[in-house]
Amino acid sequence: MLASTGLVGIALGYFLRLIIALGKKGSMEIEIKQMMLDAKEEAKKITLAAEKEATETLREIREDIKEKEEKSKKTEDRLIKKEELLDTRQGDIDKEVETLKVKVIEIKDIKEKVDNLEAQKRAELEKISGLSQEEAKNELLGSVEKKYEEDILARMKKMEIFGQDKLEQKAKDILSTTIQRLATSVSADLFTTHVAIPSDEIKGKIIGKEGRNIKAFERETGVEIIVDDTPGSITISSFDPVRRQVARLALENLILDGRIQPAKIEKEVEKAKLEINNIIKEKGEQAVYETGVINLDPRIISILGRLYFRTSYGQNVLQHSIEMAHIAGMLAEELGANVQIAKAGALLHDIGKAVDHEVAGTHVEIGRRILQKFGAHEDIVKAMQAHHEEYPYETVESIIVQTADSISGGRPGARRDSMENYLKRLGDLEAIAKGFKGVEKSYALQAGREIRIFVTPSEVSDLDAKKMAQDIAEKIEQELKYPGEIKVTVIRENRAIEFAR
Repeated sequence: MLASTGLVGIALGYFLRLIIALGKKGSMEIEIKQMMLDAKEEAKKITLAAEKEATETLREIREDIKEKEEKSKKTEDRLIKKEELLDTRQGDIDKEVETLKVKVIEIKDIKEKVDNLEAQKRAELEKISGLSQEEAKNELLGSVEKKYEEDILARMKKMEIFGQDKLEQKAKDILSTTIQRLATSVSADLFTTHVAIPSDEIKGKIIGKEGRNIKAFERETGVEIIVDDTPGSITISSFDPVRRQVARLALENLILDGRIQPAKIEKEVEKAKLEINNIIKEKGEQAVYETGVINLDPRIISILGRLYFRTSYGQNVLQHSIEMAHIAGMLAEELGANVQIAKAGALLHDIGKAVDHEVAGTHVEIGRRILQKFGAHEDIVKAMQAHHEEYPYETVESIIVQTADSISGGRPGARRDSMENYLKRLGDLEAIAKGFKGVEKSYALQAGREIRIFVTPSEVSDLDAKKMAQDIAEKIEQELKYPGEIKVTVIRENRAIEFAR
């Protein structure tokens, strides 16, 4: 009984397992079929999207080809018209050439007939008078000279007086011609420089967190960075052109590098200063090469290049010196003076202005000391030292240099007095701040409406910085004349630096 029950249980279990297995098989087949249907649907969608994209691409290609064909057709039409016009002009020119050839032949025939007639008349006159042409001329001149001797003497005296007037007129003509040949246009330097940026996102990097990058940049360069809503550019403002150029180079290099932070800013500013020094050297060499002045000490040429960043009444001093050298060379050539000495004296006449803010004395006296120190020829020193009449005119070249200076600086449009006064006011503003103890740097910003003073933290406390700002403001009010108001900002900053090795 138990055995039969066990067999029945086994059979029943086997039957149940068979039913379960068949059920699972059916569900798997349904899932597979569903997956196949989904795959076909997805493939259909992809095919439709690809066909649509291909159709759109084909349409764009056809439109592009059509547009290019239309442009080519228009270009071809213009070329055909130009070719027809050229053919017409060529035909007209050929006709004019043929006409000119005929006229040349006619003129030659007429000239030949005139020469023959003149020769015949001369021969007839010689035959009648019994004298040759030369004998007749001498006899006529002799009789006229004897008869009108007093008139000739009076005429000669009149011509002598007239000759003096002609000499004066000749001198005026030389000067006017020289001025006309060197009448180049002059434009005053701008106080701002624009730096192009690839995207407006760079502006955020330049400003930095809480403005630390832009503050560090302005502190290192002494300029003002204006980040406004103007797309694609940033403005650098400063009255000092050297600072602007250093700032421009440093900012462009920072933008290219992409890493903008205070430490990187300091490094790029130092690099930019070296590049500006190279530019100064190149400008000096270009000036010497352009004017043809030779045998100058390289140190003189280097100092001369610094004048590229100096202006006088809005006139670039280096360009003014080059212009003077050309004028002096023309005058020396006309007057028979030493052209090389005149050119060198004119080119170097303002070299003292390159360092007059660092060395005491007038720029003429400073220039004399520079030239004598670096072995310039004594005649060059004599030629340059008298252009402001501080020294007497010892040579003809010194007069030429003074005349060239008057021509270059005095012609209309060469200088602008207002700019020089403006720059002087900004320089005086910085000089007042530098006169206080503990001041490390001072920069006039915003066209002179603000001055920022950086002080040494170990020498000036926070309380002293506040008092210094008040004292500087009071001194500016007493010594300078200016419109509006000037903001005085004293900045005291401590830095702790260590190196992990």
